[in-house]
Amino acid sequence: MTLVRLDVLEQTATAALRRAGASEAQASATASALVRADAVGLPSHGVSRVPMYVAHLRHDRVDGNAEPTASGRRASSLLVDAGCGFAFAACDLAVKEAIACARVTGVGVAAVTNSHHFGAAALPLEAVAEAGMVGIAMGNSPAAMPAWGGKRPLFGTNPIAAVFPRRGKPPVVIDLSLSEVARGKIMVAARQDRPIPLGWALDEAGQPTTDAKAALRGSMLPAGGVKGAMLALMVELLVTSLAGAQFGAEADSFFDDGGNRPRIGQLFLVLDPGAFAGSAAYAERVEALLGAMLDDEGARVPGERRHRARTEAAERGLEVPDALWSELRTLAGESIEA
Repeated sequence: MTLVRLDVLEQTATAALRRAGASEAQASATASALVRADAVGLPSHGVSRVPMYVAHLRHDRVDGNAEPTASGRRASSLLVDAGCGFAFAACDLAVKEAIACARVTGVGVAAVTNSHHFGAAALPLEAVAEAGMVGIAMGNSPAAMPAWGGKRPLFGTNPIAAVFPRRGKPPVVIDLSLSEVARGKIMVAARQDRPIPLGWALDEAGQPTTDAKAALRGSMLPAGGVKGAMLALMVELLVTSLAGAQFGAEADSFFDDGGNRPRIGQLFLVLDPGAFAGSAAYAERVEALLGAMLDDEGARVPGERRHRARTEAAERGLEVPDALWSELRTLAGESIEA
């Protein structure tokens, strides 16, 4: 492992994306989001994705020069077109505009269309919490899970996230995908020729399997059985029908270098507590519930681990696998010291 400062890691990721054809705006927004994911302890959505993104640029799966645009504005809503670029700049714009709407009307909703992989779903919501507002985010992704009772992949793992600000303390952060387990865990098991537990996935014939390689050719199972499948359907409908985005089944896998432009969607909802029972009532209710939770030994506030990880990463940097750090430096075309 190589210990790398956050600013150096972001500089390297930006350079790699720029060298592959992304504009400065696209590259910097994307690199920033990836490094933030690493910093909060989510390496599966961090700079390990840079080689995949570079391949997508080189195979024209993403427009590296896209500039997100907002349209269809109403008092509380708007549509952001990512222009088939990376998702991060578009999501930042959507959240910024949704916050502006919520300041006026109490509610802001922004849908994003013609988008790409948007990483850890809670990260775009950090600006919402900083504004003292409640935020909800969701998005679809290439097909990985079947409809309940079905066999073929139709829905993505379709993450959902929420943030709830607190006075003088880090916000509550809830962030989850709707598959029983992250696809990355199955990929690791396949590389190591290890079996996976029953209940994680189905093979190509729609049968439960412990064979990780068969699972990768088949489909993931939803978290919580039918309830997870219904939530995945809900997300798929919300982010495609409102944004005019493609279904996950219409987008080629992110893990393939070649393929189509995914054109998937995201949705952000921002709520100003002051527009409802009031900021004081909101703060009292949040702290009352969290206090009751923490009275139970072993319980914790969601998001605390992320906050601690980010503080530590800012102080000492991040440990990056040697092979990944070498690959990033090669893609950046520069000799960068950690």
